[in-house]
Amino acid sequence: MKNIKIIYTLVTVAFLAFTGCEDVLDVEASDAFAEDLIYSDPVQVERLVFSAYNSTESWGVNKFQWWSRRFNIESASMEAKFNFNDLDLFRLRAGWDPANMGVLSDKWRNYWDYVRSINEFLDRVDDSKAMQDSPSEVLILKAEMRFLRGNLYSKLLKLYGGVPIMEHALGLDDDYQLVRNTYEECVDFIVSDLDYAANILPETRPGSEFGRATKLSALAVKSRTLLYAASDLHDPALAPQATNKELYTYSKASKWQDAADAAKAIIDLVGARDLIAVNNDKDYQDLFLAPNQDILFARSYGNLYYDFGTDANSLPNQTQAPSGYGGWALSSPTHNHALLYSMDDGSPTTSGSYDPNVPNANREMRYYANLNYNGAVFRERQVEYFLSEDVNVYPHGLDSPEGLGNVLHSSKTGYNMRKFQDESVGMTETSPGRPFILYRLAEIYLNYAEAQYQLGNEAEARLFLNKSVTRALLPAVTASGTDLLEAIKKERRIELAFEGHNFYDERRWMEEDKLGFDVRGLQWTKKTDGSLVNTEYTVVNRPWDDKQYYLPIPSLEVEKAPSLLQNDGYL
Repeated sequence: MKNIKIIYTLVTVAFLAFTGCEDVLDVEASDAFAEDLIYSDPVQVERLVFSAYNSTESWGVNKFQWWSRRFNIESASMEAKFNFNDLDLFRLRAGWDPANMGVLSDKWRNYWDYVRSINEFLDRVDDSKAMQDSPSEVLILKAEMRFLRGNLYSKLLKLYGGVPIMEHALGLDDDYQLVRNTYEECVDFIVSDLDYAANILPETRPGSEFGRATKLSALAVKSRTLLYAASDLHDPALAPQATNKELYTYSKASKWQDAADAAKAIIDLVGARDLIAVNNDKDYQDLFLAPNQDILFARSYGNLYYDFGTDANSLPNQTQAPSGYGGWALSSPTHNHALLYSMDDGSPTTSGSYDPNVPNANREMRYYANLNYNGAVFRERQVEYFLSEDVNVYPHGLDSPEGLGNVLHSSKTGYNMRKFQDESVGMTETSPGRPFILYRLAEIYLNYAEAQYQLGNEAEARLFLNKSVTRALLPAVTASGTDLLEAIKKERRIELAFEGHNFYDERRWMEEDKLGFDVRGLQWTKKTDGSLVNTEYTVVNRPWDDKQYYLPIPSLEVEKAPSLLQNDGYL
């Protein structure tokens, strides 16, 4: 393994300025010795850790850009499209190149800035006065930082393939020519960080510490990392890359067993309990609005640990609500995604139970919890996407392109996101403590189901798949063979909708018909007799190129370190 260090010239003072948490980082000294004072005080050391938690991100795909602080990667997946004025902010139609990846362009720089900061902390903390005076407290803080670094590397690996492994901050006399480690080496490094953290972090936290890492948090990142590594995209026989395959492939014979074991470690700790039961779509929607026992790691919305914690319009209420309510409707769910939701009897929309003339009738509970659609009762009125056949008889719908608010925000697909909406507060009001969920138990059960299927243990796979399916008030899945695998994939697409999974899931499964496709929508018309009719249509075409399995490394970074190999397919 090539363990390569990286420079961090401004040390802790620059770190504090970068993270922008002035409210919790009130250090006493501002001269060259400020960092020594910081590392002498366990309270100040803890505040460094609070700042590093910003690396976990939140509702926005890029918090450093005003627009992209308000929508996430769902708009680059099969689930949704960016809605405002049909702009191609992710450059899914224009294509990625090393100089421009749209709103994803800053990911490389932002993640490495946090890695540098965490490495500086890890280099200093063991020999610090704070560690000498309060070893048990500071050891947990160190474990949190190892957790955060493992989580960062897991995200880098998904976006870029193998990246340089950097365990230390670099001095002025060190070599800056970075070399990418193999995909497999990166997975091992991530697992090492997470195992270290899991062995030290507490299994639970009091409510006052909701949002800080636990043993379960570390194991959850490990589970996701190993599941992704075992998937088709990283199989040496299936990987699409023509060159430098070691940057993208994972060849361990035990990969599926390792993925199963990582999920099982969490399952054993929670006693394989059922997911929190719900009676209806409102109960299900509420699961995403407050802390609960199924959340393994989340950002807590508030200003104690995280920046932008009081920025109300970075929450989904306004940013994702229909335009007629004053919403910005930034991510429009696709009709392609809406069709994945079953009927309430468990049958698919490809069956005779589904009537395209009344597409919103008799659907499964999560359809109503996750989506706003024409006729949905939202904030005490029906959503109205329809245009009128004759405005002298009926006016255009309030949420239509001729309705209220900024009509450039009107839905282009006939849907808006309802998941994460807190309808108990106003559109621009905050909901203190609301979680942005990053890892939860339902994902772990589905991770385990997928790994057990690949190991040939179908009964075990069905058992844990059905913990999610039946919680959604649907009949248990009885399928076997490839039908069972498709059921697992479908359940991930619905249960984990809009939580940042689909962009990566379709890639790791190499489901190219869900990566490049016609984005479909519904246009609604209100006839003069009062009836409503819809027409399915293509909103935009989303092309696909195999190089888009990964982002390119930004051209400026390759210019600074020519030893970095560019990702396959990018000049």
